[in-house]
Formats: sequence, structure tokens, C-alpha cells
Amino acid sequence: MGVRVNKNNKPFWLAALLGLAAWQAQAAGWVPTKPIEFIVPAGTGGGADQMARFIQGMVGKHQLSPQPVVVVNRAGGAGAEGFLDVKGDKANPHKLVITLSNLFTTPMATGVPFNWRDLTPVSMMALDQFVLWVNEEAPYKTAKDYFNAVKTQNVNSFKMGGTGSKQEDQIITVMLEKSTSKKMIYIPYKGGGDVAVQLVGKHVDSTVNNPIEAESHWRAGKLRPLCVFDEQRMPYPDKVTATQSWADLPTCTSQGIPVSYLMLRGIFMPPGVSAEQTAYYQQLLAKVRALPEWKDFMAKGAFKQSALQGPEFVDWLGKNEQLHRVLMKEAGFMAQ
Repeated sequence: MGVRVNKNNKPFWLAALLGLAAWQAQAAGWVPTKPIEFIVPAGTGGGADQMARFIQGMVGKHQLSPQPVVVVNRAGGAGAEGFLDVKGDKANPHKLVITLSNLFTTPMATGVPFNWRDLTPVSMMALDQFVLWVNEEAPYKTAKDYFNAVKTQNVNSFKMGGTGSKQEDQIITVMLEKSTSKKMIYIPYKGGGDVAVQLVGKHVDSTVNNPIEAESHWRAGKLRPLCVFDEQRMPYPDKVTATQSWADLPTCTSQGIPVSYLMLRGIFMPPGVSAEQTAYYQQLLAKVRALPEWKDFMAKGAFKQSALQGPEFVDWLGKNEQLHRVLMKEAGFMAQ
């Protein structure tokens, strides 16, 4: 049997050795020496899962790391399982976790012994939008139609689907309830992918999914977006359907729905890792964000592009922890 060679006629073992040597020379510091475990504290198919798997794919495709990234979903306890796993793996530089805003809401709602300060902040990758969705066959053509219908219906007439309990989706639902003075039936599902499927199947009347979680169903003519829960329209003019783009969606506030909310998509490491190890992943993620595929991914998911690291990221985390403490108290979701 002959020795396998790559396209440059080098034996594969030699190519791998030269590749590692090049990485070490380029990094001039720490590099991972075994596969990188990438924890997703949420179910499959949701926004966090899709972003983690996209990063995994880009790292592999462009050979950005000498070691592969392996995505692992740990959704138990509204993400507490994943957070506690990373918290307990002190000084392990071969583990990352992608966070939602359940970074704040899960410990507040459950009392689980975890705080974002128990981890090592690496980088904010983006902020994620929330969109009010209905089935394409629903009678509500605009957010105003929906808002007025909820206000005139009996209490608990509308079913709102969302990811998890006492998390971001339910926080937005409570804010909607307060603005309409009507209680809804909130139905929690494991992940954003499940939420979108339930709305397609008409098992709920509406959802507040992230754009990327429902984009394929909108494109297929199954779901209808009504408005975005932000102060500004989304800056993505390319058409998703034959007639609409993300930029065409009005803000919910402009439609008389006084609700705005943005969600974190951030990367953290276990406690006790070194500054050199943290810097390695900051540089790695910066390379991912510089790729043209990242630009396409941001547009497809209509993300609010915002990248932070270092003291600026830590400051943002502290402020948003306090914001969520206020929202959770107002919703009655704080653990007793």
C-alpha cells in the first residue's frame, strides 16, 4: 500500500506535522493540543446551536485551528447543566460555551449556584433579534392587527410558543401581556427549532423566535413575521421571500407594541484559564468574524452585529445582568 499524499504531494502525516508547526510559529504561544469541546446550553436547532455549529464548520473548513471543534448540547435545567459543566471544569483551555441571555436568567429563575462571573468572558459574537411570528394562514397581516386582536380576545385565548420557561421568550411574552392587559397561554419547548415547527403546525398562535430559527419557514411561505422587537429596523435589504426582506419589517414599537429586547450571543471559557489561552480564542473568533461566510450568516439570521471583548465586554455583561434582574423581578420569575 502506497503512502497517501495531499494535493501538494506531501504525505498526510508530514502535512499535518508541518501544519501544526506553522500554527505554533504563527501563534507564538499557546495552541490547543486536543479537540475543543463547544458546549451549547440549549437544544438543537435553536439560534445558539446554529451559531456554534457554524463556527465549528468555519474553523474546520478554513483550518483555523490545529484541533477540531466538537459541539455538545447540554440543555438540561434551562441551560444550567451546560453552565455548571463549564464552571466545574476549572482551568480547562479546551472547552468553550456559547451563551444566550439564559446566562443571566437561568440562575435568577432557578437559584442554581452559577453566575457569569464564574466563567472567563472571551468574546461577544453578536446580539440576536426577536421577531413576532404568526402562521402564514393567520388573519393578522400586521403587528397592529395582532396586537388589537389580543387586546379584544378573552384572557388565555392566545397561545404563545417559546423556548424554555422563565427565559427570554417568556420575558417578552410577559411584556406583551402587560402592554395588552391580556394573559396568554405560554407553552415552552426545548429549542427555537421546535418552536418554529409548532407554529407551522398551528399548535400555537404566535411565537417570538429569533430570525435564524424561523427564516427557512418564512422563505417556504409557512410563517409570517410581523415586527422586530428593537428600536431600529434590521439593516438587511436582500429579499428573503419574493416580496420581503428583513429590512422591510417594522419595529414593534412603531406598531404600537412598546416592547424591545436583544439577546446575547457570547463565548466564554471555564474559570482559571490563562490570559494567553483566552487570547488564542479571541484571535480565532476574530478570524471567523472576518470571513465572508460570517457576513452571509449574519445577514441570513438578521443579527445585530456587535463584537466586544476585554473590559468592554465585562462592562456590558454587568449592565445587562442588572437589566435582566429588573425584567425578571417585574415578571415574577425570580427564584424564591
